[in-house]
Amino acid sequence: MNNVIQSDRVESLIIIIRGERVLLDSDVATLYGVETKEINQAVRNNVDKFPDGYIFSLDLEEWQNLKSKILTSSWGGKNKLPKAFSEKGLYMLAKIV
Repeated sequence: MNNVIQSDRVESLIIIIRGERVLLDSDVATLYGVETKEINQAVRNNVDKFPDGYIFSLDLEEWQNLKSKILTSSWGGKNKLPKAFSEKGLYMLAKIV
């Protein structure tokens, strides 16, 4: 993984969901230079380290709404609804990945 991530790059990926600034799992994976499934596996293997509010799954309406706001989506045909990481969730992920 890349140890240095530019803050302006992170800022450009932040979205507001449920009134909270979050990053989607696919964007976190891109920042870390890994596949999304690796991020989600790390979460599954350490579920006790992610209390409520650290990470949540988007519901179908949120996902469709988000996709409709983006003209060119690099997300393609996701099979699962994405997860959203809060700042605390990102911090915890950084400690385990």
